[in-house]
Amino acid sequence: METKKTKEPQCQIEYDSYLTQGPVKLGAWTSWIWRSDPKHLSFTLARYKFCAKLLDGKKTALEVGCGDAFGVPIVLQSVENVHGIDFEPIVIDEIKALIGKELSKRCSFSVIDFTSKIDFTNKYMDKKFEAAYSLDVLEHIPKENEQKFMDNICKSLHSDGVCIIGTPNIEAWRFANPLSMEGHINLKSAETLKSLMEAHFTNVFIFSMNDEIVHTGYYGMAHYLFGLGVGKKK
Repeated sequence: METKKTKEPQCQIEYDSYLTQGPVKLGAWTSWIWRSDPKHLSFTLARYKFCAKLLDGKKTALEVGCGDAFGVPIVLQSVENVHGIDFEPIVIDEIKALIGKELSKRCSFSVIDFTSKIDFTNKYMDKKFEAAYSLDVLEHIPKENEQKFMDNICKSLHSDGVCIIGTPNIEAWRFANPLSMEGHINLKSAETLKSLMEAHFTNVFIFSMNDEIVHTGYYGMAHYLFGLGVGKKK
């Protein structure tokens, strides 16, 4: 196939990459966001970027509830190995084909594994990780199961492992779209998120987020919250 030349030579490498590797495909969940509320993709990417920054230098990390793994490549720029799990086999089977194939072409990234049919309210991984993170998952877990969920994350961590939980702020619930309102059955405030994590970690730090911006401002005005747990209690 004859390679076309771009009018701007500095763009040639991008075009050649497109011709040889094809376009990047989005997974099922991310495709829906792009179609329904594309600006939300920037929020999602910012959440993963924050996780990557906090976990920089870790050798192993576990993502609990990875969905279609849209943000995993960002974390892999800071962490050597990411293992993504989700209880939805359909999405895992798809990303093994899409994301796994894509990352295998990119030597700048390291190792990624995916496992389906693991529900962390019932079981945990039989290996331990230096870090675990879970974004936009806790709000979907019934309150009566949240302690078991956190227990199983802790059982998958080394004694000095760290944990990041990201979840929408209950204070912003009235601004959520109807679909989110239906699925978000266990929203947290800064105080209740910290209390939940303090049952499992000696030190817990709470961060606020509005759109793409992470800050330490007034919790009540934050749309999204991060809890960082350090020092596993058990």
